[in-house]
Amino acid sequence: MAVLTLLARRLAAALVLLGVLSALTFGLLAASPGGPEQVLLGSRPSTAETRAAIRAEYHLDDPFPVRYARWLGDAVRGDFGVSIYSREPVTDVIADRMPVTASLAGYALLLTVAVGVPLGLVAAMRRGGALDQGITLAALVTLAIPPFALSILLLYGFAVALGWFPVFGAGETPLDRIVHLTLPAIALAGAQTAMVVRQMRAAALDLAGQDFLTFARARGLPRRRIWLGYALRNAALPVLTVGGLLLAANLTGSLFVEQAFGLHGLGALLIGAIGQKDIPVVQALVLLGGAIVVAVNLLIDLAYLVVDPRVRHGAVTS
Repeated sequence: MAVLTLLARRLAAALVLLGVLSALTFGLLAASPGGPEQVLLGSRPSTAETRAAIRAEYHLDDPFPVRYARWLGDAVRGDFGVSIYSREPVTDVIADRMPVTASLAGYALLLTVAVGVPLGLVAAMRRGGALDQGITLAALVTLAIPPFALSILLLYGFAVALGWFPVFGAGETPLDRIVHLTLPAIALAGAQTAMVVRQMRAAALDLAGQDFLTFARARGLPRRRIWLGYALRNAALPVLTVGGLLLAANLTGSLFVEQAFGLHGLGALLIGAIGQKDIPVVQALVLLGGAIVVAVNLLIDLAYLVVDPRVRHGAVTS
């Protein structure tokens, strides 16, 4: 019961946060210069009646609280309106772009965990040795390369010069998509892998002097079993936090990588919607990004309860 109460409090706080985010986004977009009538009319001549009809269609002359309440009521029901630019439902526009971004985010996170966790653990096991220094140096260098710069390097080296991977696009079949998204996923996962390596190494070294590991060594257990059987699980909490935040970052902040590789995902959609003054799409994408961050944090809290019994005990006793 105490765990459910804790989760209910977190969920209530998340709803309040999303409400504040939606109000700020709606207010900033409403205060920005221009409007839907400029997007729809473009450079074509117009009359006062035409502009007035467009403003009436989008309720632009209503007071701000009335417009926000109407939009929020529709958004709660899953209706984010119609795209000003494409005249399609916003949910359909986002659903069409979501698979590319979700595939890229999942692929990048898989590479990050599959490479970062073992390297961080190996560096901790070989603390102070040549292998530890090499892994740490490589992580520092990779961390200093921005994703868009790494994207250009990968494009030139492996797509243009060697021709091993496609230059742009997301592919059609599942296998083709994996090939197309390999370089973008590596570009997105580069700095993130370095973060996980450093986090995993630090977490494992913090456990090195704990009594249970000392007792395990005194029993004569092999080093591999001590680190993989005991240290890895106890060092999972900070890595779990970083992994969840990286997943949220991949889903909401991959626009530079998507632009570099010509991927039609949510990042490219956001850039296009901002340039086209497509207010309904921008509002929906910002709210979706906030919801993803909130949902990932809630999932991290649930994972804490599953992985570490001490967290469950603390939630129950509190």
